[in-house]
Amino acid sequence: MGITGQVTAMSYRYDVPGVDDIDVYEQHDGYEGLRAALTMEPTDIIQLVKDSGLRGRGGAGFPTGLKWSFVAQDTGKPVYIVCNADEGEPGTFKDRPLMEYDPHQLIEGMIVGGLALNSVQGYIYLRGEFAFAGRQLAKAIRQAYERGYLGADVMGSGKRFDLTLHRAAGAYICGEETALLDSLEGRRGQPRLRPPFPATHGLYGCPTTVNNVESIAAVPFLVRHGADWFRQWGTEKSPGPKLIGVSGNVVNPGNYEVALGTPIREIVDIAGGMAEGHELKFWCPGGSSTPLLPAAAIDTPYTFEDIAEQGSMLGTGAVMIYSDQVCVVDTVLRFTEFYEHESCGKCTPCREGGYWLSQILRRIETGSGREEDLTLLEDICGNILGRSFCALGDGMTSPITASLKHFHDEYVEHLRQGRCPFGTTAPRRDIPMLAVGSRDVGNAQVPTFEPAGQA
Repeated sequence: MGITGQVTAMSYRYDVPGVDDIDVYEQHDGYEGLRAALTMEPTDIIQLVKDSGLRGRGGAGFPTGLKWSFVAQDTGKPVYIVCNADEGEPGTFKDRPLMEYDPHQLIEGMIVGGLALNSVQGYIYLRGEFAFAGRQLAKAIRQAYERGYLGADVMGSGKRFDLTLHRAAGAYICGEETALLDSLEGRRGQPRLRPPFPATHGLYGCPTTVNNVESIAAVPFLVRHGADWFRQWGTEKSPGPKLIGVSGNVVNPGNYEVALGTPIREIVDIAGGMAEGHELKFWCPGGSSTPLLPAAAIDTPYTFEDIAEQGSMLGTGAVMIYSDQVCVVDTVLRFTEFYEHESCGKCTPCREGGYWLSQILRRIETGSGREEDLTLLEDICGNILGRSFCALGDGMTSPITASLKHFHDEYVEHLRQGRCPFGTTAPRRDIPMLAVGSRDVGNAQVPTFEPAGQA
């Protein structure tokens, strides 16, 4: 295992005054990675990214170099590189500071990625709510054009690369790469059926790669310093530094950079430890869509493989810390309400299931739950997981099934007391509810609705 703990690698320019201006950025190694990339063959850049072991920093952790190698070449169609800057996962805030403090870092990464993929056009798909990040990126792109880093003749190399900033409309579903592409094309943001995959039929039906902000911003560092520099941190399967956002019941919630392999206990300490009077109860390793884990897993190294072994995912780099004073049912209810609202409505499991799950969880939290609701939750989750059109359905059900697994007794206590034992939510008897069940009709299960009285 390499170096672990808090590090300063990709974030080393964050504290440099005025580094969002191109003159200051150039004084601190800015665009040196691009200069090096212009001396390399495209295949050599991709091989370097492969050798580094860089894995996608936006969710699933797929190897970035391998993903780039899948992009079809010599098809007669243009190749596009798209940056997914639609950071909408609850609890996630690692990409926004990078774009606000050091926007040229992302732009340089996009140009290097364009060289690697023989692409002449890139897009940054930015979350619509990120107004300041949008202004910073727009200024940086303008400066890069003026300085000759973008345009028809990148740094006098004879190679072209143009970059467009696209401000999104604020839909969480557009963080899914194919929904993002549909939105970028001007259509309603909904996931596409795959195959075909974006590597062959992406933006405008052309070969495309979609990568996270942090993944792309890491590439100039790799070109400048080499794969061994990146691998000095982390583990064999999870190398490198990682930007994370720590939130919740810690003394100093905020953005940090750590080496992969750092135990969660140490990450909590880096964030100042638990708030006074609070003890760790559970935590989400990668945002609200990842299965939550109990305090007993606190010594788990923060790597893709170790978190997966615990039954969760590294996800979007959002480490959410919850104390013994937090109601797990209320937390999971709020997660579920978010996913219910953000469902694009394209598929039945997600569109209808989100509503059912919210109703049942709300019934339990407000004191009108029934014993059979726990079985019903598991049954509905089981019929959504792996059956929705995209991963939003999986993300909706994962916190619920994990909380039932680790905190089943807390659900039972809600039922026994007829209220939230933490007093988080006042009991209510004025909300009409429906009891959602299912019955077999041939080879299909269809919902049945029975009045449940006043809940």
